[in-house]
Amino acid sequence: MKITEKQELLNKMFPITSLCRTDLIMEGYNEKDVLKIPDSEMDYIARKIGDGIMEDYWLILNYRLEDMGYKKKKKIKVAK
Repeated sequence: MKITEKQELLNKMFPITSLCRTDLIMEGYNEKDVLKIPDSEMDYIARKIGDGIMEDYWLILNYRLEDMGYKKKKKIKVAK
């Protein structure tokens, strides 16, 4: 495999989630109010949600991979 092909494969993104104004409306917020929320505030909300789920993200990622039979390589302890 060429280096560029390997880099493309390693860096290929798979979206996990997103946020849109419809999500807020589905959660019961008034459409009239939701339509007034500027993109900058929607971006802020999305970033805060992302920050909040990152801890669970790593736990779930590891659980799913192990459940599918993938194993982590053993960590090498380095003497200090």
